[in-house]
Amino acid sequence: MHFSLRLSRLCGSVRSGWAACCGVSGNVVAEVIENRMSLAEASVVQQDWSEFSRRVLEGGALTRAEAISILQAPDEQLLSILDAAYAVRRAWFANTVQLYYLKNAKSGLCPEDCSYCSQSKISEAPIERYAMLNAERLLDGARKAAESNSRTYCIVASGRGPTNREVDHVAGVVRQIKDQYGLHICCCLGLLEPEQALKLKAAGVDRVNHNLNTSERYHPEICTTHTFADRLKTLSICRDAGLELCAGMIVGMGEQQGDVVDVALKLGELNVESIPVNFLHAIDGTPLQSQHELDPRYCLKVLCMFRLTNPSAELRVAGGREVNLRSMQAMALYPANSMFVSDYLTTPGQKAEEDFRMIADLGFRITAGDYESAKLLELWKVPHAVSCGAASAGSCGSGGCG
Repeated sequence: MHFSLRLSRLCGSVRSGWAACCGVSGNVVAEVIENRMSLAEASVVQQDWSEFSRRVLEGGALTRAEAISILQAPDEQLLSILDAAYAVRRAWFANTVQLYYLKNAKSGLCPEDCSYCSQSKISEAPIERYAMLNAERLLDGARKAAESNSRTYCIVASGRGPTNREVDHVAGVVRQIKDQYGLHICCCLGLLEPEQALKLKAAGVDRVNHNLNTSERYHPEICTTHTFADRLKTLSICRDAGLELCAGMIVGMGEQQGDVVDVALKLGELNVESIPVNFLHAIDGTPLQSQHELDPRYCLKVLCMFRLTNPSAELRVAGGREVNLRSMQAMALYPANSMFVSDYLTTPGQKAEEDFRMIADLGFRITAGDYESAKLLELWKVPHAVSCGAASAGSCGSGGCG
């Protein structure tokens, strides 16, 4: 029902009572109410968000100001924004949802000072710390992935970047995986040198995850042991080596809305194939443990903005969705087409069966992205499409490292 029609009916129902109390005519009371409410209604300018989706679907792009307007839009327009983002998501990915499962391959032991991370050198969070999995365990994971018809296997390590010895170790394992199983390989190893990226590519690695985490302007506020330029350099090195890119950010670390938009636009410039969007899960023992600035509605606007600025990229709602989206988690899958299932690197997630039920309730179709999530689907007897994602020995864009 239109706002003004609801208002007219309201005025009609209370006019006589208010007139008696105030000693004025019912018509005067109604006129005052209508004038005040009309001013309030006029203050919310209704943007035609569907024009954004039409333009994007026709091959156009949003300006920076338009992208910021999505984040600044009043909550009353959220459903219209979601509808615009969903039109683009549906055009590229239909109603499929790809699942990824996280298992940390190397935990802690990191010399970097990233303020959000429980694995950093400045973190006092009580987490497990252990070195990278050996070749036998990585190969066993690849075997399980192949047996489940998964296409991609991710090898991840915390830390600033790998030593040449670690790269040789990973490259050797990847060659064996390629020879035995022919799997698609994704690595998240931190900052890379050109010769390391080339060695990984030569060994058969297909994709590298390396998050920007935040904008160039705000990066010094969350990390001082490496720069935004260092991260861009690694992405450039990987692209030059012929590797696919997976890169995203963490929202809610105290950045401005323009910072969020700048990351989205930068990722679009880089033509990354996959974008994980994390929402800060403030962990006790980290410098950002008291940072709690997000609400579910803003998180949804962020995802919509990422979809409309990166229409063809796989968009993953990643770490922190349970904490920040809460009862509105399901709505995240209108702009996003991918999500993590079960636990994260060092924090627990929603139970897998609840994720499956949420997706089923949306009427969406699950595509298992790795061995573990495929097995969970079998365990809970959830129908799903042929898997084509990441059989994970660690994270692929979880915001914890890389």
